[in-house]
Amino acid sequence: MLGHNDFFILAGILVHCVFLVSIFDIYFSSPLVHGMTPHQTPLPPPAKRLVLFVADGLRADSLYELNSNSTPRAPYLRSILENNGSWGISHTRVPTESRPGHVALIAGFYEDVSAVAKGWKENPVEFDSVFNESKYTWSWGSPDILPMFAKGATGDHVYTFCYTAESEDFGAQDAAKLDVWVFDHVKSFFNSSRSNQTLFSALNEEKVVLFLHLLGIDTNGHAHRPNSREYKENIKKVDEGVKEIASMIDNFYGNDGKTAFILTSDHGMTDWGTHGAGHPSETLTPLIVWGAGVNYPRKVTSQKFEDNFLKEWKLENLKRLDVNQGTLPLEYLNNSAHFKAESMFTNAVQIVEQFKVTKHMISLCKTLINLALEGLSYYHTYDRLFLGLSIAVSFVGWTTYVILVIIKTHTNLTKAVQTNNKESTVLFYGFAFVGMIIAFFLLIQTCPWTYYVYCLLPIPVWYAVVFSFFYRSTLTLGLFVFAGWPVITQLWVQAKTSALIWTFLCVLLAIFPLMPVVGREPNIPLVIFTYLVWDGRDPYIYYMLSIALSTYVVSSTHDSLKNKQGLPVLNQMISWMTLVSSSVLPLLSPTFLFQRLFSILLSLMSTYLLLSTGYEALFPLVLSGLMFVWINMEQEALQHYGLSLKPKLAVFNFTCATDITQFRQLHLDDVRRSFFFVFFIVTAFFGTGNIASVNSFDPASVYCFLTVFSPFMMGSLLLLKVVIPFVLVSCAFEAIQVTTQLSSKSLLLLVLVISDIMALHFFFLVKDYGSWLDIGTSISHYVLVMSLTIFMMLMNGLAQLLTTQRLQLSRRTKHHST
Repeated sequence: MLGHNDFFILAGILVHCVFLVSIFDIYFSSPLVHGMTPHQTPLPPPAKRLVLFVADGLRADSLYELNSNSTPRAPYLRSILENNGSWGISHTRVPTESRPGHVALIAGFYEDVSAVAKGWKENPVEFDSVFNESKYTWSWGSPDILPMFAKGATGDHVYTFCYTAESEDFGAQDAAKLDVWVFDHVKSFFNSSRSNQTLFSALNEEKVVLFLHLLGIDTNGHAHRPNSREYKENIKKVDEGVKEIASMIDNFYGNDGKTAFILTSDHGMTDWGTHGAGHPSETLTPLIVWGAGVNYPRKVTSQKFEDNFLKEWKLENLKRLDVNQGTLPLEYLNNSAHFKAESMFTNAVQIVEQFKVTKHMISLCKTLINLALEGLSYYHTYDRLFLGLSIAVSFVGWTTYVILVIIKTHTNLTKAVQTNNKESTVLFYGFAFVGMIIAFFLLIQTCPWTYYVYCLLPIPVWYAVVFSFFYRSTLTLGLFVFAGWPVITQLWVQAKTSALIWTFLCVLLAIFPLMPVVGREPNIPLVIFTYLVWDGRDPYIYYMLSIALSTYVVSSTHDSLKNKQGLPVLNQMISWMTLVSSSVLPLLSPTFLFQRLFSILLSLMSTYLLLSTGYEALFPLVLSGLMFVWINMEQEALQHYGLSLKPKLAVFNFTCATDITQFRQLHLDDVRRSFFFVFFIVTAFFGTGNIASVNSFDPASVYCFLTVFSPFMMGSLLLLKVVIPFVLVSCAFEAIQVTTQLSSKSLLLLVLVISDIMALHFFFLVKDYGSWLDIGTSISHYVLVMSLTIFMMLMNGLAQLLTTQRLQLSRRTKHHST
C-alpha cells in the first residue's frame, strides 16, 4: 500500500508532468487548417516546367562576392543575373533551419511552430505545396528534406531519389560529392527517359517540377566554416553543375522556352558554421531566376538598401529585387498586368480560404489579406488566455499546498487549524460542483481532452490547500554574490582556508558565463590542458589512464579530420567504450563520501572531455571543485549556527546515512541551501551555453563518436554533455542533505517551492515565434525548472524503495572485501 509520503510524491510527479506538457498545447498548437477550396489563376502560365535548385546553407555574400582576383566565384550564375534573368536577396525568416526554409519556399507558408515538439524530418501535419499541385514532381537530394513533401502529397505523383543518410558525413574528404551525386543522377534520369516512353511522356507534360536539393555547401560549412576553401570550392562545383543541368534540360526540350529556373537557398550560415538564429549571415540568401516568364536584367543608375553589399559585389547598376521567403515575388514576373493582378488576387483568396475554414466573414478586397491573416492569428490563439490562467491557478495552488506541508510537518510552528467533517464535506461538494460546471462548459465547446486536464487541475490542487535566465552574464553577478557569503555570515572566522578557496572558485566559475557560447572555434590544446590539470589528482590509476586516453582521442581525431582522413575506427571504439564504462565504474568504488564523489567525477570527466572542443572542458573541473568546498562549508555552517556537531567527512559513508532519528527540523539556513542548489543547477546548464540553442551547437563536439549526420544520436550526445555538470551538482546536494542530518524530503519541498515560483514566471514568457534560439531558450527555461522538479521527486521516491536493498548489498560487499 502507498503511504502518505509515496502518494504525495506520485501526485507531485503527475501534477508537474501536466504543467510540463501544457505549454505545447497552449503555445505550440498547429496553425494549419484543412478543407479549403483550392483556387488557381485562370490565365495560362508562361512556363510548362520549373527547375528548382536549392543550395542548402548558401549565404548571399558567398555567392555574389568576387574572388580576390576580381573574378566571379560562380561564373555561370553571374552571367545569368547579368544577361538573362533577375536577381536579389531572399530574406529568410527565423528559425533559419533547413526544414522551415524549404517549407516556406515550396509550401508558401512559414513553419508550423508546433514542429518544435514533433519530428524534424517529416511534419505529422499534412500541408499543401507546389509539389502537390504539380502534374509530376521529381526530386533528388537529402533523405532529411525530400520525404516530408512526398508524404504530404495526395496521389502518387511526387517522386524522390535520395542518397543514404550515411553519406552526410562531416568528416568526409569533400561533402561536395553530395551535390555531384544529385547532378549525376539527374543526368542519368533524363538519359534513361529516352528509352522509356512512359517517363518521356510524363516529362513532356505541363506543370512539371524538378527539384535538386544540394546539401554539400551546408555540410562543408558546418565542417570547415563558410570562409574555408572547401565551402568556396563547393560553390564553384554547384555553379558548374547548374550550368550542365540547365543546358541539358534546354536541349532535351528543344529550347522551347517553356522552362523556368530558380536558384536559391533555404538559409545562410554564420562565420563559425552554424545557423538557426537571425544574424544577417543566416537570413540573407541568394535568389537568381531566369527562363520562361521571368524578367530580364534591368539597368539602374542608383538604388539604396540598408546594407552596402551592392558596391562590394560590383552589382550596383543591376536592379536588385529582394523578396521575403514564402511570398509571391511579383517583380520577377515578365507578364501582362492582367496576369500579375490575377496572380495576386489568387494569392489573396487562398489565404482567405484558410480563414473561412475557421470562421465565415465578409471583407473589402483592399484589406482582404491583412484581415484574413489577423483572423487566423486570433482563432489560433483563441484558447491561450483561458488555458494559461488555468495552469497559473494550478501553479499557485500547488505551491501554496507545498508550503503548508512544509509548515505542518517540518517546522515547529503552530499547525494549521483542522476543519471538522461537516466543513470538509461542504468544501468537497463545493469544489466538485465547480468542477462539474467547468466540465460542462468544455463539453458544449467540444474541446480536446487535454483541455479538461488543464482546466480541472486547479480544483483538486486548491482543494488540498483551502531575469538571470535570459542573460548568461547575470549568472556571473550571482556567483560574485555567493563569493561573499562566508564574509557576510562570518563563516570565514572559523573556516579561513575553506572560505578562501570558496571565494576563489566562485570567482573562477563566474568567468565561464562571460565567455563566448561554446561552438565558435575549436581549441584542442585547451582540452589537453584540462588533462594536465587533472593529472595526479586521484589515487586510482585507471581513472587517470582513462582521462589520458580520452585526451589523446580528442587530439588525434581533430588532427585526422583536419587532414581529411575521417574518424579513425579505433578512436570511435574507444570513445563509445569510455562512455559506457563511465556509468558503471563509480558503482565499483567505495561508498565513503569523498572517494565515491571523486570516482563519479573522474568517470564522467572522461566522457566530457570526448565531447569538448575548447574552454568548456575546464568547466566541470571548476564546478566540481566548488561543489567539494560547498560540502565542507555547509559543515562549518552547521557548527556556526549551533545546529549540530560537525561530522567527520573523511570517514563518512553514504550507506550509513539513513538513520531517521538523526534528522532535524528545518532551519532558515536550509532555504539558502535549497536556493544555492537551484542556482548551481542553472549555472551547470547555462554556464557554457544553452541546451536549446541550435545556433551554438558545433557538430565538432561529437566527432569523437560519429561524423555522419544523425540528429537523434548527435542530440543525445549533446544532451549527455549538458547533463554531466547537472549530475555533479546533484551528487553534491545529496551529500549535503545526508551530512547536514536533514531529511531529503525536507529540502525537496523547499526546492519544489523555489522551482514552481520560477516555473510560473517562465510559463508566461514562453515564445512561439522567432528563431530556434528564441523559442528554444524560452522553452528550456520552463522545461529546465519543471524537469528539475520532476527529477528530484523521482530520485526521492526511488531512494525510499531502494535504500534497504542497497544497504544490504553494501554490507555484503564490505564483508567480502575485508
